[in-house]
Amino acid sequence: MARSRLLPDNFTLTLVAVVATATLLPVSGDTAVVFGWVTNLAIALLFFLHGAKLSREAIVAGAGHWRLHLLVFSCTFILFPLLGLALKPLLSPMIGTELYLGMLYLCALPATVQSAIAFTSLARGNIPAAICSAAASSLFGIFLTPLLVALLMDVHGDGGSTLDAIGKITLQLLVPFIAGQIARRWIGAWVGRNKNWLKYVDQSSILLVVYTAFSEAVVGGLWQQVSWPTLAALVFACCLLLALALIATSLLGRWCGFDLEDRITILFCGSKKSLATGVPMAQVLFAGSSIGLMILPMMLFHQIQLMVCAVLAQRYARRPEATVPGPLTE
Repeated sequence: MARSRLLPDNFTLTLVAVVATATLLPVSGDTAVVFGWVTNLAIALLFFLHGAKLSREAIVAGAGHWRLHLLVFSCTFILFPLLGLALKPLLSPMIGTELYLGMLYLCALPATVQSAIAFTSLARGNIPAAICSAAASSLFGIFLTPLLVALLMDVHGDGGSTLDAIGKITLQLLVPFIAGQIARRWIGAWVGRNKNWLKYVDQSSILLVVYTAFSEAVVGGLWQQVSWPTLAALVFACCLLLALALIATSLLGRWCGFDLEDRITILFCGSKKSLATGVPMAQVLFAGSSIGLMILPMMLFHQIQLMVCAVLAQRYARRPEATVPGPLTE
């Protein structure tokens, strides 16, 4: 019996099940530490395989795609803050001043790295450009996000975690990728032959990130910090911000004349915000204030963006190899 087109795909259903499991059975304590290590290893494996799969010529081409990178950076560090400011008359009365400041902080964050690249890979976008753009966004965000926070919210931090953040990004992402490039001469052909089932590494890394991040949010009192009506309003605010960002990145990519693979990269890299960078940075920037309420919008937005982008990536992935149109492009 044929499956209805109205039903979500298996990966999306699995993603929903993972969120439900994290809500009912979140990991904590030593178990959470173990899951964190497993997630980091899965992400490292993902970047190792990307390094082994991509030729040096493709990486150079991706790094030199300056128009794409400029558009992604503009969406991340200019478009999002402008959207946050423009939505103040609607959001501030709806969710309150503290949560609105959390929305502004969300708008100042860099793009995600792991999930943006994984979704671009699933959707068959421009992976070399996604790797360069997302990794650079995360690195530059270490300096740009505190500046944007100071401009938008008049908050200043000590910046003491900058070197640690750079070290973590280098160790978790850049080192495995370089190792994959070195190993490409031995395993590159094998990776190319097995790319169909290696896509499950991308999916598994996304599921692990969702489970560990949502578990941490639940254990941290996600459902006790605000009332249910306010939480519903905050979910709506996050959905509205994401919808505007997705529409804007899709239209901008199209208006600037990028091909479909580049537009996919712009969509997934330019519309996402990093929870992994946002949480430790909040501890520095908002010392002595209500950090829980400040990062709650970021936690909700993170889960929403993963679920929505998973659906979009699966829709792009189902297109025939030679097909040009996409769900948000034509």
